[in-house]
Amino acid sequence: MAKLDPTKLADWQIAEACEKDMKTVKQLADELGIKEEELIPHGHYYGKVDFEAVLERLKDRPNGKYIDVTAITPTPLGEGKSTSTMGLVQGLGKRGKKVTGGIRQPSGGPTMNIKGSAAGGGLAQCIPLTPFSLGLTGDINDIINAHNLAMVALTSRMQHEYNYDDAMLATKKLKRLDIDHRSVEMKWVIDFCAQALRNITIGMGGKMDGFMTQSGFAIAVSSELMAILAVATSLGDMRERIGKIVVAYNKKGEPVTTADLEVDGAMTAWMLNTINPNLMQSLEGQPVFVHAGPFANIAIGQSSIVLDKLALKLADYHVTESGFGADIGFEKFWNLKCRFSGLKPNCAVIVATVRALKSHGGGPPVPPGKPLDPVYKEENVELVDKGCANLIKHIQNVKKAGISPVVCINSFYTDTKAEIAVIKKNAEAAGARVAVSEHWLKGGDGALEFTDAVIDACNEPNDFKFLYELDMPLGKRIETIAREIYGADGVSYTPEAQTKLKKMEKDPEIAKLGTCMVKTHLSLSHDPNIKGAPKGWTLPVRDILTYKGAGFVVPVAGTISLMPGTASDPAYRRIDVDVKTRRVTGLF
Repeated sequence: MAKLDPTKLADWQIAEACEKDMKTVKQLADELGIKEEELIPHGHYYGKVDFEAVLERLKDRPNGKYIDVTAITPTPLGEGKSTSTMGLVQGLGKRGKKVTGGIRQPSGGPTMNIKGSAAGGGLAQCIPLTPFSLGLTGDINDIINAHNLAMVALTSRMQHEYNYDDAMLATKKLKRLDIDHRSVEMKWVIDFCAQALRNITIGMGGKMDGFMTQSGFAIAVSSELMAILAVATSLGDMRERIGKIVVAYNKKGEPVTTADLEVDGAMTAWMLNTINPNLMQSLEGQPVFVHAGPFANIAIGQSSIVLDKLALKLADYHVTESGFGADIGFEKFWNLKCRFSGLKPNCAVIVATVRALKSHGGGPPVPPGKPLDPVYKEENVELVDKGCANLIKHIQNVKKAGISPVVCINSFYTDTKAEIAVIKKNAEAAGARVAVSEHWLKGGDGALEFTDAVIDACNEPNDFKFLYELDMPLGKRIETIAREIYGADGVSYTPEAQTKLKKMEKDPEIAKLGTCMVKTHLSLSHDPNIKGAPKGWTLPVRDILTYKGAGFVVPVAGTISLMPGTASDPAYRRIDVDVKTRRVTGLF
C-alpha cells in the first residue's frame, strides 16, 4: 500500500489494489472475538453479525471509548468525514488499539450522482468497494420493498373503499378506514435521485386501476423504515415501531397506521434480515461495521444504534460518523441517537478543510462536476481566516453538548502551512484540540497526530447533556435548535405548519417525540447559498411530518426535498464493468 499514490490513482483503483490482500470476514470476526455461529457470511469478505447473540454473551463487558465524527458545513463535494473516519480507525490500529468503525450504507442516489458512495477516499477507505457501493447485503432493497408494500396496502384499500359499500367490505372482512386522499403522508420510494418522480398522478384508467390521486416518490433513505432501522434496539422493538407508522389520516383527521392496514407484519418479514449489522474492513484491515443509511439533511443521519452497541462491546475504541455538519448530523446524534440508545460519547471530531473554509470566507461557488476555481488551489489566508467563523460555530455547538471537540484538519496536498496555521489559531482560541491529518495521502501513518489528539480527548471527563428535554413544548424545541444550533433569530411557519404544530402540541403522545429537523446541509441557515455563520435571519418551517414509528416529528425548513435531483454530469457516466475481469470501474 505504501507504493499507492492517491494523487495519481482513482479511489476505485486504490481499493482494487488493496482488495487483493483483504482479510476474510471469518478472520475479521475471529480477531473481534465473534463466534462462528454469530457470523452470517455473505461470500468471503463481508457478512452480517447476529448482534443480539453477541450482546447477550458480552452483556457484562464494559463498553469501549465512543467517538463521533462530524464536520463543518460542507461544500457540495463533501469535506471527507467518511475518509477521516476511516483514517482515524486506521490510525488507532497503527497505535495498537483494538478499534472498530461504524458508517452508514451508501444510497444509490449519491453513488450514481455527484457525491460518491461515502466509503472514504485515497488511502483511507472501507472495502470491498464494489459491494459496499452497490447494495451490499440488500438492506436498502428490503426497505424499498417493505415501504412500497405499505403503499400498495394503502392505495388498494382506498380503491376498495371507494368502489364497495360497507356491506361488501364486510364480506371481505374489511372495516372502512375512511382514508382522506388529500391527507396521505407517505410516498413511494426508489433509491435514486429522480426529480421527475417527485410529483405524480396514480390510479389513472378505470375503476379497476386504482383510486386516482396525487402521489410521488421520495428517496429510499428518507423512508421512516430507514429511520426505524437506525434507532431500533432489537427485532421486537423494530416490529413494534413498524406497526406505528402513520401512512395517512382519515376524514376525521385521525391517523391511519400500517397496523390499521394489517400490513405491518408483512413489512417486518421484508425487513427481517436488515436488523443485523454488516461487517467489512478498512484498507489496513481494521473491522468496519456498516448499517443503516439515512441522510442527515432529510433524516436522522446516523448508522444504527445496534451497530454502536455491538461494536462498543467488541472494541476498546469505536468510531462512528454523523452525516454532514455538526448543525444537523451531530445535533441528531446528540439529541436523538444518544437519547434513544442511552450511550454517552467520549469524544467528538469536527472535520474541516481549507477548501470549505475558503468557500465560507467568500470564495467562489464550488459547483459539482466542474473544475475548481484556482483560489481553492492557491494560498489565500484571508479567505480561510474569514471562513473560520463557520468552524467556530460548529465548535460552539459541540461544546454545548458538554464535549471538548477535536478539530481534524483534513489536509489536501495543496494546503499551505500559513493556511493551516490560521485554522489552528482560530480553533484553539474557540477551545478545541486541533490536529492536522494526512490520512487521504498516507493512510493510518498520516493520521497519527489526529489519533493521539482523539485518544487524549477520550481520557478527559466530559459533562454530556442534551440540548432540550422532551417535556419542552415542540414549538419551543424547534426554536431552541434554530437559535442555539443554527444561529437564527427565530422561526416562522406556513399556515399549514402552524396548524399542525398546534394540533401536535395538544397530543401528549406526539408532543414528547424527538425532533428531527430537515434542513439544507450546505448552510447553517435554510438557504444553501448563505455561507459562513449568518446573522439576522429567521428559519422558515413549511411543514411538520410525523414519524411515530421512529419516534420523532420532522419539521421541514426551506425548500429542501425528500427526493433529490440528479445533476447534469452524474457519476454513472463513468461507471462500467471490465467484461474480461468482471471488475467494476469508476466508483468513488
